Amino acid sequence: MSIDLAAIIRTIPDYPVPGILFRDITTLLADGLAFRETVERLTVLCADQRVTKIAGIESRGFVFAAPVAAALGVGFVPLRKPGKLPAAVVSQEYALEYGEDRLEMHADAVHRDERVLVIDDLVATGGTAQASVALLRRVGAIVAACVFVVELPALGGRARLEAEGISVHSLVTFPGH
Repeated sequence: MSIDLAAIIRTIPDYPVPGILFRDITTLLADGLAFRETVERLTVLCADQRVTKIAGIESRGFVFAAPVAAALGVGFVPLRKPGKLPAAVVSQEYALEYGEDRLEMHADAVHRDERVLVIDDLVATGGTAQASVALLRRVGAIVAACVFVVELPALGGRARLEAEGISVHSLVTFPGH
């Protein structure tokens, strides 16, 4: 029997600011069967992508990307916030609602023409995912797809990624923001 993952994800109104419905995956992570099924479903979505690496976006993307990479027998690449990686890095800046941020990965983590899949817990506006794609493409990687546990379609992330030629997959969608 299939688990209703959406029913397990907690919604917190007005967090972090009034008007936002925050989709909290910690309830999903705390439920062993639901967490296992989430990883299994993601693995199935990723199995036919013929990738050699899976990139996970800090930090909740790590929770899903690493076990999927292990299940598929491919490498895991952490895409980190600035200053977290000990060796030489390549970076990609991106715009936030107020200001900018940056993602980094080790310069030797992905090689030219490697097929890489990006995994994160949630896609909203798509800004972080777009930065991840740009970072991977900068080193010559081929981004096979972006995969998310949760998608908020009203915020347009899927459309922005698809406009850049990226295939997008998600397990759960929620209306609103």
